Amino acid sequence: MKYSYFPGCGMEATGIEYAKSLAFVNRAIGVEFIEIDDWNCCGATAGHSTSHELGMALPARNLALSEQQRPGMPIVVPCASCYSRMKYALQAAQGSENEKLSRLIGMPVSGAAEIVSIMEAYSDPVAAEAIKAAIKKPLDGLKVACYYGCLYTRPPKVTGMENCEDPQAMDELVRLTGAACVDWAFKTECCGAGHHVDLPAESKPLLYKIYKNARANGAQAIITACPMCMMNLDMRQGAVNMAYGEDFDLPVYFLTELLAVAMGAGFGECGVATHFHPAKKLLQNLINNKEVV
Repeated sequence: MKYSYFPGCGMEATGIEYAKSLAFVNRAIGVEFIEIDDWNCCGATAGHSTSHELGMALPARNLALSEQQRPGMPIVVPCASCYSRMKYALQAAQGSENEKLSRLIGMPVSGAAEIVSIMEAYSDPVAAEAIKAAIKKPLDGLKVACYYGCLYTRPPKVTGMENCEDPQAMDELVRLTGAACVDWAFKTECCGAGHHVDLPAESKPLLYKIYKNARANGAQAIITACPMCMMNLDMRQGAVNMAYGEDFDLPVYFLTELLAVAMGAGFGECGVATHFHPAKKLLQNLINNKEVV
């Protein structure tokens, strides 16, 4: 299985654990992500909030490059913000803005490519079977809250998601590891994104409610597939505890980290060893292997 791959800006920085664990999983299940040559930032918040034209042109250029380099191949996008921007650009390229977009980026863009998330790529029946077969250290007994965030599923007219309030793709993949997914109310709520920098007082309650609801429903950890969500949930848990007088102890993992550990990856190999909030002990106890490093 091969996909054209748009990594986005965060995968070699704040999302380095995502990149490492994703590479491990792909090797284990025989999936190949072929990076788009000369890709550019999708624009994310800054681009589309500056101007509509810029916000569409940046992701549209990546679509056009992929169409040229690997025609007919689906484009896999690991970041929720990038996924959202690419979906918007795809819709624009398929509609009345096609000619304008092609003129702005200086190359034709047809909008023929399919945009898929990591969850969608791994939910392919062949990939899902390969994941199931690659599990070496089942995580039986682990209870997690699958956190999708607000951009993977919304708005449904752009993402095409049928159940934008209660998505199940990540839950189904997590269950392949032997872990159980709790039912909870905040799986698609916003984490605050970049507003933790400019509006920390307004953003902190969002994380507090996510941690509180996950813990109240029995979760021992939170799973995500978005670099921004991961950074907020992992890095800011201590600050939330201090602000609210709480003692939340919820390790946060990328979906790919959980899959990789269950496939036998070492904690350093897949990124778990470098989290802000300690994340090794919970998994180490589950797999009963004190030599994992």
